[in-house]
Amino acid sequence: MNASCLADLATENTFAALPPDFYTRLSPRPPHAPRLLHANAAAAGLIGLDPAVLATPQFLAVCSGGAPLPGGDALSAVYSGHQFGVWAGQLGDGRAHLLGEVQGPAGNWELQLKGAGRTPYSRMGDGRAVLRSSVREYLAGEAMHGLGIPTTRALALVVSDEPVVRETMETAAVVTRMAPSFVRFGSFEHWGFNDRPDLLRVLADYVIDKFYPECRDAPGEHGPLLSLLQAVALRTARLMADWQTVGFCHGVMNTDNMSILGLTLDYGPYGFMDAFQADHICNHTDAQGRYAWNRQPSVGLWNLYRLAGALHALIPDTDALRGALDSYEPEFADAFGRRMAAKLGIAQWQEDDQALVDDLLRLMHANRADFTLSFRRLSDAARGAQQGFLDLFVDRPAAQAWLQRLQARHASEGRAAAERAAAMDRVNPLYVLRNHLAELAIRAAKEGDASEIDTLLRLLADPCAERPGFERYANLPPDWAAGIEVSCSS
Repeated sequence: MNASCLADLATENTFAALPPDFYTRLSPRPPHAPRLLHANAAAAGLIGLDPAVLATPQFLAVCSGGAPLPGGDALSAVYSGHQFGVWAGQLGDGRAHLLGEVQGPAGNWELQLKGAGRTPYSRMGDGRAVLRSSVREYLAGEAMHGLGIPTTRALALVVSDEPVVRETMETAAVVTRMAPSFVRFGSFEHWGFNDRPDLLRVLADYVIDKFYPECRDAPGEHGPLLSLLQAVALRTARLMADWQTVGFCHGVMNTDNMSILGLTLDYGPYGFMDAFQADHICNHTDAQGRYAWNRQPSVGLWNLYRLAGALHALIPDTDALRGALDSYEPEFADAFGRRMAAKLGIAQWQEDDQALVDDLLRLMHANRADFTLSFRRLSDAARGAQQGFLDLFVDRPAAQAWLQRLQARHASEGRAAAERAAAMDRVNPLYVLRNHLAELAIRAAKEGDASEIDTLLRLLADPCAERPGFERYANLPPDWAAGIEVSCSS
């Protein structure tokens, strides 16, 4: 049964029960004259909240930071991390406030405000988020969920006319985001690098007992910790395969932005590729291309080694730590292969299929073919209508030659074309959160219009289903989209 008001929600607040070293208790500070721009009924359902509550003044008060979550325990967490490959020391929730943990119908969810004022970890920041980045984050988590990719979710988007200085003068916004936990790799690094094995042990026990109970029974003195590290490595490998196979670039894969649960966390300068480039850099700030699309799997492993380095304070056996990460690369390769096989309409992945995938990506790279539409139109080609796929390539003979190889591979399996094409349509999205679509939603939001946000959330909730009348959301991007830049300035 849905909670008819926020006071009816069941709270638990397990992170707040950890020692006070892990956080600072403080209340958020709402922006001036906050207004609810959009609330997400789907996310509300995760915590058993009646959709009618989303229109109440109490909901706005809580999601703007003006009132506490009933039964919650507001705090900002401390953590550290490596940023762009360099140890950055202590970081923390510089503009995030964990309101509390709510028991939902299918598990617990932490509710966190992003942009609700300064905290002890803000460093030189003002603790605010801006409308531009808040709209992008609000949409991104729901877009990833629609694609079946583990992610944080978004409950509410609050806006204000309060000015915020970034590269230009912008206005403030607050996103209420949700996750089973916001613990990061950097949460472990903080205690490892500060020589606090006692608190590192507390954190590890908390994560194992709450999220990885199957690791507790692993044999040996360090068995549970090694099992935890391996489990996180497997989840991270699968997440990287998910990102790669939808053309997603995170943009800031710092260790403080890596979820211990394998979730897509902290949507800053991200992007779903339009024209495919294997070395695409979505973050204008990332001048060296550390987090380019083709580097994400290796960065994921590099970050896991940093997590293992933190656990070294509890596990002196470096060989055992390395061994716990040995499963990462084969797990990524297996997950990537299975996902790509489905996208290409191949029922059973074979070793030779890797060359077929590699050659397609090279062809797409050389022709700057649209990532999403290249895969989506393969189902039409499987039905015998090749024109749409070929139109994406300047070198049509090369595209035709590759398509003939795929058709031969299809023929080797003897599967009915209609069945194969329908299966491909179920895994190749038609709608993704392209930068220009997010930009149009931002422009409308600046005028107080949430209709584009609402439309995108409906389309992205089931991104593979074709919707008549919404063709423009699935088209190639307009020319002006090439000029959109996203950066760490938010």
